[in-house]
Amino acid sequence: MTYETLGQSGLDYFPCSYDGSRLRFRGPRKHMRQEYVACLGGTETYGRFLQTPFPALIEEKTGYETVNLGVVNAGPEAYLNEPCVIDLANRAEAMVLEITGAQNCSNRFYTVHPRRNDRFVHASDLMATVFRDADFTEFHFTGHLLAELKARAPDRYPMLVDELQSAWVARMQNLLAKLKVPVTLLWLGENGPDDDMEATGRPQFITRAMIDTLREKTADYVEVIYDPGPLRTEGMVFNPLEALAAGELMGIDAHHHAARALIAPLEAYMPQR
Repeated sequence: MTYETLGQSGLDYFPCSYDGSRLRFRGPRKHMRQEYVACLGGTETYGRFLQTPFPALIEEKTGYETVNLGVVNAGPEAYLNEPCVIDLANRAEAMVLEITGAQNCSNRFYTVHPRRNDRFVHASDLMATVFRDADFTEFHFTGHLLAELKARAPDRYPMLVDELQSAWVARMQNLLAKLKVPVTLLWLGENGPDDDMEATGRPQFITRAMIDTLREKTADYVEVIYDPGPLRTEGMVFNPLEALAAGELMGIDAHHHAARALIAPLEAYMPQR
């Protein structure tokens, strides 16, 4: 396992903001004085523990300025709640939108934090009725909530999954309707959309049928399935306390694969130099 301590937090992400947004993005801050690519998504787009995640690799390989608008643990709501970020993305020539898991979307059962979408805020009356034996004051994160409900109420849990999937599709359709430049959807995982929807190493609860529902609203779709194997943290930068979290992400090789796969769809919409 590889780690390097750079201060208390491992890697310095040079956090920055744009256009008055309350979201914090990975820096250094871009100038956007000429044509650029915008990348929206969650933890993989942000590139946690990586010095050069796929947005930076796209910039290196193409020469086009690439603005990393990824947010750790974000779902589509992070952007829907920040119109100024959507405006910024719509000034790009082309855009990547990472497919993120459905667990971090508000739905009829529970509400998530508008910016930190992995944070469980409160349960609805429907949730309290269906899962009446649960104490929701115990939960602060969606992952913990779902794991406990699956274990405690396996007979009712599928109702919640169905709702998460419906809510995710609706939010993504809403987001895509607001994005006015060509969007390339990106699936990045060690398992594909035809595999077990709750398997690790993939956007949770997302299926091929859900992606197909969105395809007509996008310019292209790129699917990167890559098993990083035992060397998944090779090249990552993290301190010992972050080792567990680093081991759940894709690693630098997967990001190189993603960058190579995205170049052609993006260059189709970028001006020739």
